[in-house]
Amino acid sequence: MESHNSKTRSYRNTAPKLGLNVYIDSSSVIVGDILIGDDSSIWPLVAARGDVNIIRIGKRTNIQDGSILHVTRRSESNPEGHPLIIGDDVTIGHKAMLHGCQLGNRILVGMGSIIMDGTTVEDDVIIGAGTLVPPNKTLESGFLYVGNPMKKARALKESEMAFLKQSAQNYVQLKDEYIAEQ
Repeated sequence: MESHNSKTRSYRNTAPKLGLNVYIDSSSVIVGDILIGDDSSIWPLVAARGDVNIIRIGKRTNIQDGSILHVTRRSESNPEGHPLIIGDDVTIGHKAMLHGCQLGNRILVGMGSIIMDGTTVEDDVIIGAGTLVPPNKTLESGFLYVGNPMKKARALKESEMAFLKQSAQNYVQLKDEYIAEQ
């Protein structure tokens, strides 16, 4: 793993760690205790701060333009705080805000969505654009969630389930093209 490059910064002597073939756009800010898995991508103007807790991003996951990733600090009332954990094959749409939540595998977070502290999103979920997920919710596997505040809309169709992995793969291909031009 690479331990540091010009697109990442240390905080309290902890630098982000990158897996193999990770793409990070130079306009993004990636700080602190962050681990990014193989073949993942961070697109323009993403801010990710692993300063008061950890951020873990799985393999083949893409964080799109303008998204914000942050965490909740540990405290007496919440000894573990809320880290940000994102699984494999996840697509985080443009300008999403993820704060101290946990996302499983094969998830699509729509553009402009907000997912708040203590929320768990199980595998194989689509969160529609502009959806607000309040704190401490659990989004069940196999469903579409939409709205402000979010509501379970319906079960995912087979084609939507297949799209979750395809979306992630599309971004692996795109980031490989960007890496090839560097």
